[in-house]
Order: sequence, then structure tokens, then C-alpha cells
Amino acid sequence: MSRYAPADVEPKWQKAWHEAGTFTAKRDTSRPKYYVLEMFPYPSGRIHMGHVRNYTMGDVIARYKLSTGHNILHPMGWDAFGMPAENAAMAIGGHPKTWTYDNIADMRSQMKPLGLSIDWSREFATCDPEYYGQQQALFLDMLEAGLVYRKNAQVNWDPVDMTVLANEQVIDGKGWRSGAEVERRELTQWFFKISDMAGELKDALETLDNWPAKVKLMQENWIGQSRGIDIPFVRTDGKGAILCYSTRPDTMRGASFIAVSPDHPVAKELESSNPDLAAFIDECRKMDTTEAAMEKAEKKGIDTGVRVKHPVYPNIELPVWIGNFVLMDYGTGAVFGCPAHDQRDLDFARKYELGVQNAFYMPGHEVEVENEALVPAKSEKVVYIDHFADITEATSQEGIDATIDHFEARVLGKGQTQYRLRDWGLSRQRYWGCPIPVVHCDDCGVAPEKKENLPVRLPDDVTFDVPGNPLDRHPTWRDVPCPSCGKPARRETDTMDTFVDSSWYFARFTSPHADTPTDMDDATYWMNVDQYIGGIEHAILHLLYSRFFARAMHICGHLPKSAIEPFDALFTQGMVTHEIYVTRDERDRPVYHLPEDIEWTESGARLGATGEPVQIIPSAKMSKSKKNVVDPVNIISAYGADTARWFVLSDSPPERDVEWTASGAEAAYKHLSRVYRLATETANAPESGSGDDELIRETHRTIHDVTMGIESFGFNAAIAKLYAFANTIAKSKAGRETRKTALRILAQLMSPMTPHLAEEMWQMLGGEGLIANAPWPQADASQLIDDTVTLPIQINGKRRSEITVAKDLDKAEVEKLALEDEAVKKALAGGQPRKLIVVPGRIVNVVI
Repeated sequence: MSRYAPADVEPKWQKAWHEAGTFTAKRDTSRPKYYVLEMFPYPSGRIHMGHVRNYTMGDVIARYKLSTGHNILHPMGWDAFGMPAENAAMAIGGHPKTWTYDNIADMRSQMKPLGLSIDWSREFATCDPEYYGQQQALFLDMLEAGLVYRKNAQVNWDPVDMTVLANEQVIDGKGWRSGAEVERRELTQWFFKISDMAGELKDALETLDNWPAKVKLMQENWIGQSRGIDIPFVRTDGKGAILCYSTRPDTMRGASFIAVSPDHPVAKELESSNPDLAAFIDECRKMDTTEAAMEKAEKKGIDTGVRVKHPVYPNIELPVWIGNFVLMDYGTGAVFGCPAHDQRDLDFARKYELGVQNAFYMPGHEVEVENEALVPAKSEKVVYIDHFADITEATSQEGIDATIDHFEARVLGKGQTQYRLRDWGLSRQRYWGCPIPVVHCDDCGVAPEKKENLPVRLPDDVTFDVPGNPLDRHPTWRDVPCPSCGKPARRETDTMDTFVDSSWYFARFTSPHADTPTDMDDATYWMNVDQYIGGIEHAILHLLYSRFFARAMHICGHLPKSAIEPFDALFTQGMVTHEIYVTRDERDRPVYHLPEDIEWTESGARLGATGEPVQIIPSAKMSKSKKNVVDPVNIISAYGADTARWFVLSDSPPERDVEWTASGAEAAYKHLSRVYRLATETANAPESGSGDDELIRETHRTIHDVTMGIESFGFNAAIAKLYAFANTIAKSKAGRETRKTALRILAQLMSPMTPHLAEEMWQMLGGEGLIANAPWPQADASQLIDDTVTLPIQINGKRRSEITVAKDLDKAEVEKLALEDEAVKKALAGGQPRKLIVVPGRIVNVVI
């Protein structure tokens, strides 16, 4: 009997699928379509077990849906622009383009042995001119539709990567890639008007029934809707009014100061004539203005000398301060401070000796605020003090609503809904990105490039020996005629944020070779993505931007209205972790070792080179520094792709982290080898004719349970059922044909997880054609009715055996069957039990 040899079996079936065009996607209106997509990878050069897990999950769904009669689109591409390629070019020489395409070739060669059901004919990289040329066409359409604009803005500047970062790309005051402290600069930048869609993006989250609640909550919080009011505070110097936005206008009685942003017109008005103000404003502009950083920063301010009248009590004048905690691009860039009911305002007031006055108390507790602000939930009742809207005891929300009504009725202010979401700055000062297709002309201003001139290609002849953007110092690329008037002009040298590239790739996959961003017939047929799979780390940036882009593409005529929410179902998988192998050097410092350096002996893990004992630390995130990054290429070489696929699916629920262990991989391989051996033995067994009703029932129960497991992403539960079914077949005394039928069904149920082994079994057991094209087995509902029960047999209190009997079997018959059990007969040794107790449907107790 031949031994299971993945190195021979797996390439054979991959070739068969390729030659048959099994996974090539074509429109077919006679079948329901199903679009499966995993978030495409960055071409770093090596795949890891996290990739294996992510793409295997998608492959299980794609293969299962193909078997259930669906027309499948399951594409692959590469998110290929970005700073790492430039950093590599600067570090080791060469060109980002060469580095990127070499890495893509390496990763493609590593991924193909996994046997994924991918339509490789649709493959593209976002750095392909054919792709980013269509992205430039999209930009021009969005520019014409008013969805893109250009303005001077304070931006987050990464001094190491020397580029602008979106607010979402600043983590704890540092650049998300470089880790450098972010600076604030004012630059002219391009922006997408995502804030115009904030309300729609928030409200539509309620329609995403098949998205994780955690992801929807993260997006809702990021969009950040708040209801408040714009209130003008009239200046006492006769120079108009300062408009303040407030979500708590019911606290107006306690207002003691106004705080404006360092970028507010009032600050800019006074900056040139007041050196102290100018110095403070300059200091503020160096701050990180992300929410997290501002929360941690010390709250500072400076009195401008400007005074305003209280809008309700005009005899009261309030000082106007510049505060480093006020953002110009949220609300109006000015707020009124009510120290009694806001801790930030209270800390600021105590620091600068400003007034503190309650606007309300809690019922029964009329206590003035000292060092802790009184900030009840909006649903809690409070007692208002001399409230101008004639309310006394009410919830804070009722007080807010009454105040807004009062102000609007007297034209003192206007209710507004504001959002935390800001427009998306897309300009990046780097080379390896999609060029922005506009030209700057002294006569015409900003001139869009003509579509017939797209793509605006990146020049290849660039160098990275000088910091900054090479496009700025490339005159033959930069200096061009104006597309409008023909006079000398200058190309835009900023490139697009790489998140633009990944915000519409899902739509391009529907027609990757079209000469427009999408083909509407293809987009209408294939969209939406039925199942999207990726990491929780993309919950805000990528997914929110993609939802915006889908809406923008619909407005510009590139997607149907039905596709404005592009992902029908979303699944976020856990990470793959791995045990760490550690020895100690002569100074007791940890020394980390690769998995292939370890030998397994009866006494445990040892270092192969020296025989030294190895400490095993479980469940650590994969890290190159700790040498615990498992190379899937080595795993596939040793055990085969199906073993890697089986293990990453079987060890834990897919939304949780999975720990990769050498022993687990070995166990998975042994099980698959055992299944192969079982199929081989059965296929070659002599004819025999007995049936096995219990095997038939178990076959249909397994079909049902595995189907439910795959449908619900319970892959580990489905695999557990497949383990049990293989054991049932192995123990069955049924005839060859009954066991062959059961094994063919086992092969079909395993085929989404272990497609190569399944094809081999299918062939040897007489299956027709490719198992990839075989219809999914259907469970017979009548066989799912469980009319038997398995009763454990305890002998003197210890479980020794079990019997399966009809649920309604007479108690005397159960006793008779128990006494005929081999374990019971052996224990009795020809004698009789002292007691024989049958608990119907539960257990049999034999007392000797």
C-alpha cells in the first residue's frame, strides 16, 4: 500500500484545476453569483501563517459555495504602493519598482502551492500603471463631482518618512510606520469630502447585519455624531461675533470663558501684533492634534484681551482665550468653557483663576463644584438653577433640547449636528504612490490632466540619495505643458495616500482589464462582495474609506446604487501565534531559535546542534526578533499544504488567535495520512455486502453538522465532526460499498479544507470528474431524527463501556444487552452482578 505523499499529490491536482479552468470566473446569469474576497496583502516578500489562515478561510467558503451551485469570483491582488519600498531602496539601493515586483513574484510562488481556488487571471498590483491609471480617472471624475478639493491646512508631518499622515495614521502622537514624533505644518493639500457623507455612513451601519458589532461600533465612534448648537458671542470691541459650537448649551449659566483654536481667525488677527500670542500659537502648532495626544497633553492657554458678551446675560463679559485643546476643524473652532460641568474646563479655570459657577445640582445635593466637575449622564435628572428656558428638574437631555428650542425661537443660535469625522487628506510627499493627475499653471490655476493622457506614469529614473520626494527634483517629468492652455506648467508632485489604492480594488476585480475603472455590466453582476475577510485592525481606516469610495463611485457612474455598501458580510479573523524556543547564554540572557533548529526527544525539546534543553514559551505573536515566524514554505515542504490548511482551521474558532505548534502540525499530518490509508484500504478491499444503518445515519448527521459549521464560520467545529466521522468509518463493519459511499462523502466534506487529499480520495473511490465540481452532499432529514441513545456502562462506579440502544427500548432489554457487553462479561467472569441499575436514557450501573 502506498504512503500518502503530498509532494506528489498536491501539484497533480493544482495542474488539473488549472487545465480545467475550474476557478476562472465568468458571468453566468443561470447561476447565483458569490463573491469571496480576502483583504489583499502588501508584498513584503514572504508569506506567513497569518496569510495561510486568512486565505484558507476564504478558500473554504469559495469551494463550498462552488459545490452548492454558485458562480464564484475569488480574486487575488497586491496592495503594492507605500513607504517600505522606498525605505528598501534607500537602505539597499535599487528601485522600489524592482523591489516590489520581485517580492510579488516571490509571494505568488509561495501562495500557489496552497491550492487556493483563486482566479489568477484577474490578478493585479496597485502599482500597475493599468490600475493606477484608472484610479487617476476616478480622481478626475470625483474632482468634477465636487468630491475632491484643495486647501491650505494644518497637517501631520512625519519627519522621518517626510510625508503627511492622515489623522487616523497617527498613533499616540507618532507616525504609524516610522514611529517618529509627528509635527504640525501648514501645507496645501488635496482632500476627499468624506465629511459630507458622515451622517449617511453612520446611519447605514444599521443595515450591515452581517458585520461584527464591534466593527460597527468602532466606525460609529470614529464618525462621532453629536447634536448641539451654534451660538454667536458678540465682541465688545464691535468687531462682530465669535461663533461657538456646544453640545451642552444647558450649562450656559456656568460659562466663564471662551476658548478658540490657535488657527481661529481671532488668533490669526492678533498674532502679528502680539509677540506673546505669536509664541504660544507657534508652540501649539507643533503639537500632535490627534484625539489621543490632545487628551494626554497639558491644557494651556493665553488671554487674547478680547471680550464678548454673554448671549443670555448681556451684562456679563467673558474673556476670550486661545486654548491648545481646541481644534479648528471640529465645530466652529471655538467653544465656551463651563468649568463646573466639564473636567477639562475646570482644570483650565483653576490653573488660570477663572470663574466656576454651577448651572445645576443633582437632586438633594446642592453642593458647589470644587476640584471635580459635575458631569451627569444625559439621562440623569438634575435641578437647573434659574434656567432661562424656565425648566427646573429635568434630565440633562431634556435640558439640552429645551435650551436649543429657546435659542432658536429667539434667534440666539441654531441647532446643528456635527461629526468628529474630518475630510480625508490624501496628499503624500513621496515617490512610490499613485500620481495625482493635475497640473499647476500660472494662467489656468489647477488644470486636470486629460483622460486620454492617463495614466500619468511614475518615472523610473529617480534616485533616493537625497531626503524628500524625488518627483520634486525630476524636471523632465515635473515640467510639462498645461493641458488647458499649452503654456509651461508643473505637475502635481504629491502622490495619493495608499489607502486610496485599497479603497476601490474590490470593484476593479469585477473587470480588471476594462479601459474604464469598472465595466457597469460586470460590476452590477458581481457586486457586492458577499463575504469579506480580514483583520480587525482595518475596522476604521480601510473599511470606512471603502464605504466612502463605493458611494463616490456610484455618484460618478462607476458602481450601481446597490453597491454603495460594498461588503455584505464581514468576518475578522484572529492572529496566528507561535510558541517561542529559548535557551540561555553564559550570562543567562535569552537566545531565540528557529523551529527547524529544534529536535524532539523523549525528554523534551532540545537544540539540534548541541543537544541543549530548550524552554518552550507558548502563544506569542509571531516576531522576527524572537525567531518564531513560521515559514509556510517549510511547512508545505515537510507536511503538505493540506496539513497547514487543516491545522490553522482546526485549532480554535476563526475569530480567535490560533497557536501554531510543531506537535499540532505533526498530529494534523498523521490524521490526514490515516484518512488516506483508510480510503486506500477500502478502495482495494474485497467485495462484501453487509450494510450499516448506524453508519448511514452518522453520514447524514455529519453532512448536516459540517454544512452548518461552514455556513457559520465554525470551521473548527466542522473539523471536529470530520475527525469523529473518520473514526466511525474506521470502526464500521459495513460492506465495502457502504464504506466507499461514506468515504466519498467524507472526501466531499473535507474538500473545502483539504482539497488535494479530497481529490485523490475521490478518484480512488470512483467519484466522477473533479471533486471541486461535484455537488455538495445533502443530508436526508429523516436520518437526522435521533431515535437511539448511547448509554455509558459503569462497573463499580467507573465507566468501562457503552451501548447504543433504541430510545424506547424496554428496561429488561437494556439490562440484557448490558450483560452481553464484552467489558461487563469480562468483569463478571461468569458470575452475576450484585446490582444492575438502569437509569432510562442516562446510564447503566453494574455493581459487582
